[in-house]
Amino acid sequence: MSEPTTFWDGKTVMVTGGSGFLGSHLIEELRSRSETVSVFVPDSNEYDLRERANIRRALSDSKADTVIHLAATVGGIGANRANPGQYFYDNAVMGIELLELARQFDVEKCTILGTICAYPKHTPVPFSETDLYEGYPEETNAPYGIAKKALLTQSRAYRKQWGFNSIYLLPVNLYGPGDDFDIETAHVIPAIIRKCIEARERGDDSITAWGSGEPTREFLYVKDAAAGILDAAERYDESDPVNLGSGMEISIRELVELIADLTGFDGDIEWDTSKPDGQPRRRLDTSRAKERFDWEATTDFEEGLRRTIEWYEAVRPIEK
Repeated sequence: MSEPTTFWDGKTVMVTGGSGFLGSHLIEELRSRSETVSVFVPDSNEYDLRERANIRRALSDSKADTVIHLAATVGGIGANRANPGQYFYDNAVMGIELLELARQFDVEKCTILGTICAYPKHTPVPFSETDLYEGYPEETNAPYGIAKKALLTQSRAYRKQWGFNSIYLLPVNLYGPGDDFDIETAHVIPAIIRKCIEARERGDDSITAWGSGEPTREFLYVKDAAAGILDAAERYDESDPVNLGSGMEISIRELVELIADLTGFDGDIEWDTSKPDGQPRRRLDTSRAKERFDWEATTDFEEGLRRTIEWYEAVRPIEK
């Protein structure tokens, strides 16, 4: 937790996606920074943010001073392959309409979360924010990535034409307590944690992981991400996009082996190479976040994994 600050005192903050994985941690961090901040989370059952009228109603009901846009339709490689049209439409329309209406409502500031899926498939490592428009994204995530990248263009255009204050952040793959462990939609860390624990309990000889195991990924602990988003919202007021990452890089093979060890699964790991690997490498250049608003990740990766595993072991339903 960060030290309390006066920045949020008396403000009303609308957090889209505030009941989700990242949102719940962000709101906890936000409330630790101010005792007088008001938080409005538009419930998706009451405010479907794909409809302009619902966004207008949410802004009217909340009277928000600032908006943090976390809401997204997301999933792993399998979910992206199965739902490319939905992932493009949902994410594009939510963000575009929200920014436009926030401008009309004279919201003081919008903080928009993009995605590293917006980066070109073969971006030089580490990924620099200046490389965002240097090629087409990795195909399995491209509709989602392009929909999110459109919001960066919109953010810049609105600042240029109307002086509207919005910032755009690019968090790397998140993990931590409260993540999505549904095997159909989970990203790699929760999916492998669940597979390993269930295989351990059944006494299985092996688990199956997608792809070759050769691609690399970078992961950011969710509480570090929440702190970074709020630090940027407090101290950053420019159009340039900013990466949020840990600066580490690990192959999927090493990751799965590490999770197997931490969960106590000692069986074999079989690789289904008929499944796609996704982007070959991911590691971010995070120097801009340090330079512009003095943020960097602090959680050791293995310690973050331990906390995530412990949380899941504590809350998951036990089959009888």
